[in-house]
Amino acid sequence: MSITLVAGLGNPGRDYERTRHNLGWVVLDAFVQKLGLTWKTSPQFEAEIARWDRPGRTCYFAKPLTFMNDSGRALGALARFYKVPAESIIAIYDDLNIDLGLVKVSVTGSAGGHNGVASLLEHLGDGFVRYRLGIGPKEPPQMDLKDFVLGKFTPHQQISVTHQLPHYQSGLDLLLSRGTEAAMNQLNRRDPK
Repeated sequence: MSITLVAGLGNPGRDYERTRHNLGWVVLDAFVQKLGLTWKTSPQFEAEIARWDRPGRTCYFAKPLTFMNDSGRALGALARFYKVPAESIIAIYDDLNIDLGLVKVSVTGSAGGHNGVASLLEHLGDGFVRYRLGIGPKEPPQMDLKDFVLGKFTPHQQISVTHQLPHYQSGLDLLLSRGTEAAMNQLNRRDPK
């Protein structure tokens, strides 16, 4: 099944820029920019959309503008309009259970406490590809989860994220060009080298 819709999860607005919860947007923005594409706001889908025409197929990139917890509403509308099954969708999002700098690809599972993923499961069903970007561990451990994910990266962490951006992009490229299994085999190893 080829991928036709790639969504980065995040929150719109200046207050949320550079927060851990917006890492999915950061990675997708960088990827779209690398391809030389531009975002267009689509009020109909409550999302920013970029279209990538490749030989034999078209791929849509989307950033829902519905806020993280309601991401599924925008993506569900897009998927229905373009008749894209869940298996042909990649969701890029931050994952607290993975160490910062690492990437994991999976296809099934629970939302794991991630409200954006819970919304996708509600509106798309299971089966979409999950491109999970590590933001863990939570420091300090007693910090409220919401405060942590909506907090900005420390300067040291921001350097790490910037340094890993090419790795995040090449992983996404691998996923789009070679498929889920190849991406899982290469990216899910503990050592990303």
